Amino acid sequence: MNYKLSSQLFKAAQGVIPGGVNSPVRAFKAVGGTPIFMQRAQGAYLYDVDGSQYIDYISSWGPMILGHAHPSVVEAIQKAAEMGTSYGTPTALETEIATLALSMIPNMDKIRFVNSGTEACMSAVRLARGVTRREKIIKFSGCYHGHSDTFLIQAGSGAVTFGSPSSPGVTKGTAHDTLLATFNDLDEVTKLFEEYQDEIAALIIEPVAGNMGCILPKKGFLEGLRELCDRYNTILIFDEVMTGFRLAAGGAQERLSIKADIVTYGKVIGGGLPVGAFAASDAIMQHLAPEGPVYQAGTLSGNPLAMAAGLATLKQLKKDPTIYTRLDQKTQQLHQGYQSILDKKGLPFKINRLGSMISLHFTASDVVDFQSASLGNNKTFNSYFHSMLDQGIYLPPSAFESYFLNDALTYNDIDKTLDAFSNFIKKT
Repeated sequence: MNYKLSSQLFKAAQGVIPGGVNSPVRAFKAVGGTPIFMQRAQGAYLYDVDGSQYIDYISSWGPMILGHAHPSVVEAIQKAAEMGTSYGTPTALETEIATLALSMIPNMDKIRFVNSGTEACMSAVRLARGVTRREKIIKFSGCYHGHSDTFLIQAGSGAVTFGSPSSPGVTKGTAHDTLLATFNDLDEVTKLFEEYQDEIAALIIEPVAGNMGCILPKKGFLEGLRELCDRYNTILIFDEVMTGFRLAAGGAQERLSIKADIVTYGKVIGGGLPVGAFAASDAIMQHLAPEGPVYQAGTLSGNPLAMAAGLATLKQLKKDPTIYTRLDQKTQQLHQGYQSILDKKGLPFKINRLGSMISLHFTASDVVDFQSASLGNNKTFNSYFHSMLDQGIYLPPSAFESYFLNDALTYNDIDKTLDAFSNFIKKT
């Protein structure tokens, strides 16, 4: 592949943007090399500034479940833009997408739209603290809930890549109120509840983790968390920024048959535009301003362009629920193909998958938490990433990220991906 113009653009970006990127994982620090600058996207493909085409397995880190530049989404954005890009007032669009979203997700009465997944998770924790009048929260090593101070304690993804799971700038007081647990370790969580019985406002978790690779909950783990939260009157928050509307129309709550008290959303719910949201019962949401004392606001919350894109995306998902079946089948095809190639080679590996989320780990150990995810052979992963990139396959540039498939991806694309992977394995 020719990366000449990307290299030039990256050098120029480094002069005016910290690290040359506006989100750390894009800098390729984990895998080495120069970030690829994209010019456009269509369907299942990305096109870079040097004229190369890539089969896309990140889908803008999850939002593009229908594929890039889906006609109905583009049309909705264009129509909204012609009417004005922001009003700072209520619009009927907000009510329409809220009503549709609530009809798709279980267990929720009301939803508040914000501008990002970070903002949604931050607001959810504040709301939980306001409802319970408690201060401490439990989070899990390797789970990433955005870059709010509360969550940058053993965060996954980019924080791991840069060797700073706890970021400078996070105060000791903030860290003191964040209790850390191991994903899939119910005994450890039980001990925290026993030690801090009346102090824990909320437990927040990615029900299916996506920032240390795709990591599934063990049987009984989420059920155990639900029981503990009920026993100690703690609010259970599911961070479904990744899994919401992706694993199923009702997200992980539906797919795994577990009900949370507050659920946060992002990515798919915005159709590729900056959107976050959090939803809960009337009993919890009545504490939120302007009805209650817990304050949350945003100048661009409910922005008409974002609402239009999100509404168009959710309408497609509700109109054609077989999208989820197709995505599951395509992801299974990729999984089985990878497994067959790796079995023949005899390399140690683990593949984790649920729905259209999947990750490959070059390790012999089961990958069930942050520690086991860290045991993967990063040198092999980096070679794998660049080999696939050179063959026109765009994967997440970090071993600590889930892949996200989209509906525009074809079985022919998967065959090409498997051919590229086979070429890599032959040289390994």
